Amino acid sequence: MLAVDERRPKRARHEGGRAARARARRRRRLLPPIAGLGILAVTVLALQAGGSGSSGGSAADPAAAASRTVLVARAAKPLPAPVSNESAVGLAGGPLILGGLDEGEASVSGVFQLGGASGGLREAGALEAPLHDAAAALLGGRVLVFGGGQETSEDTVQALPLSGGRVAAGTMATAVGHLPTPRSDLSAVTVGKRAYVLGGYDGTNLLDSVLATGDGSSFTQVATLPEPGRYLAVAALGGRIYAFGGETASGGASDAIQEVNPASSKARVVGRLPRPLSHAAAVALGGSIYVLGGEAAGGEPSDRIWRFDPGSGKVVAAGRLPSPAAAGAAAAVGSTAYLIGGKGSGGAPLAGVIELRLHTIKPAPSKPQGGASAAAGPPPPFEGRLLIADRGNNRLLVVNAQKKVLWRFPSRAHPAPPGGFYFPDDAFFTHGGTQIISNEEQNERIVQLGFPSGKLLWSYGHPGVTGSEPGYLHEPDDAYLWRDGTVSVADAQNCRVLIVSHAKKVLHEFGEPARCEHEPPRALGSPNGDTPLRDGNLLISEVNGSYIDEVTRAGKLVWSVQLPIAYPSDPQQIGRDRYLVADYTTPGGLFEFNRAGKILWSYQPSSGRGMLDHPSLVERFPNGDLAVNDDYRHRVAIIDPHTRRIVWQYGRTDSPGRGPGQLNTPDGFDLLGPEGTTPTHPYTG
Repeated sequence: MLAVDERRPKRARHEGGRAARARARRRRRLLPPIAGLGILAVTVLALQAGGSGSSGGSAADPAAAASRTVLVARAAKPLPAPVSNESAVGLAGGPLILGGLDEGEASVSGVFQLGGASGGLREAGALEAPLHDAAAALLGGRVLVFGGGQETSEDTVQALPLSGGRVAAGTMATAVGHLPTPRSDLSAVTVGKRAYVLGGYDGTNLLDSVLATGDGSSFTQVATLPEPGRYLAVAALGGRIYAFGGETASGGASDAIQEVNPASSKARVVGRLPRPLSHAAAVALGGSIYVLGGEAAGGEPSDRIWRFDPGSGKVVAAGRLPSPAAAGAAAAVGSTAYLIGGKGSGGAPLAGVIELRLHTIKPAPSKPQGGASAAAGPPPPFEGRLLIADRGNNRLLVVNAQKKVLWRFPSRAHPAPPGGFYFPDDAFFTHGGTQIISNEEQNERIVQLGFPSGKLLWSYGHPGVTGSEPGYLHEPDDAYLWRDGTVSVADAQNCRVLIVSHAKKVLHEFGEPARCEHEPPRALGSPNGDTPLRDGNLLISEVNGSYIDEVTRAGKLVWSVQLPIAYPSDPQQIGRDRYLVADYTTPGGLFEFNRAGKILWSYQPSSGRGMLDHPSLVERFPNGDLAVNDDYRHRVAIIDPHTRRIVWQYGRTDSPGRGPGQLNTPDGFDLLGPEGTTPTHPYTG
């Protein structure tokens, strides 16, 4: 989609003409040259065939009883820089990446090739001009790039010649033809000796035509899609083309599965996805088509993998990606598929590459005495380490998914700083996991600690002393370190949000200690959250009146909404217009909402194991599950939002204590992912 459509962020302006194209060649690089890239920690999802997580065969199939086919997805070596809305084709030497959007949402012209098993990235050339939302296909010894654009949709067809099955370094694309109309957000695939272009957007309307070309310069309409759409996930198998989901004219996602038969020039709807999806990717592997990620309803990126069997027309769950991804590009090279870049939670640009391979597993010999099954268990609920602010025990813990305690603070090895360590309300990893920031709510102080040394590196406030003058706090909540070294904090009882420099100077103050009422940003009603957003703004929650506000650091109100809940706590952005908040009451609740205040999803059991009692923070983990502090039930829980079941918890329900596996009123947590990432707050320091 292009910037003329206001549903997407503004992008770089289109530069037309030969002069612009010449400038584009000079800045064609998509990714900066970075040497010595490290390998990401591998995440493997072994998905059993048949039923949920299937990727081939059925439970009733005798062959499946003897062996099973699994899809193995792993995070491979990442790109040096993020890219989304690009196009890709599979070449013998590895996937070719063409154009797209960089981290700043600007179109790029670079053409790069991943080195297959080696994971290396080499520069292969450039397109005529920067563009995104184009489509690419391999045809007749050339890579054709159809349409796309910057501010407006374009009709140009570009070609890059292949030499020895690869694009030679320094190759410049040349225009070889034009589509019948401008077209972006389209999809393309090759069947036999022709390439096919499906769907898209002409700058005003969605397109339903399916075009065929044998040379990139002349086109014939061969079919009409029953349901026009843009951002279709398209793959070909058995001489037919399948299009999954896509974005409709209303801006919502579709669940349609459409089949195009080039031989008969007919298109029809042959099924429905289990849930609507747009901006997904599709690849054919092992006689099935896999639909990868995409945007679910509300613009939320998905980590789901669906398997479609053209023979039966059935769609079954085939597991999850290592992390949610939408608006990326997929390409198959032999028996391996690659999902490249895209956007993750909160619209964060991704530099990740995910490899997907089919693997046949033979069952272990049966044990005569009924021994335990050799089948692997479910994947862990999170990768990395979980930091818990155990408020009632005046300590911080770091645990892993196996519930082993890896670190405690304070401890004999890591003593408390001067002034003690009391009432840690929240705690977050900073500096790539080498430091921790925590607000001691009733010790009236913010501290930054070395991790794992526990050494006090910085503090703001006076232990045990309240105040509103410079250097003093009154119940600080949600202290975040920003990338510029400043710290924001909700100074709750002073009814203000502060941004403080490393030199402890107050740079910005929203609200006034004498006015605890809703008139943002001049007055705030007991703020308790100040989440950093991607654009540098703050997401503020006001307890008085149950308001959520977005405020710029310059003090301008962007939007404000009153929610129909009792006590909003620590809101988080998880989509383009999708937010997550905890209702700090009993029975407590978890709510997704939009800027209009509409509740999009909720979780609020009134009894039983799943009931929450004063949940103070909820965040979405990379696999899509929701982690929550269940303060008064003395646990940190992870909930599958689809089944609405608790799949993991640390702490004994309704049993506070300091013993093994126990917590006492936990009030904060944070996830440290592979390579020092902080996936739930990626825009902090």
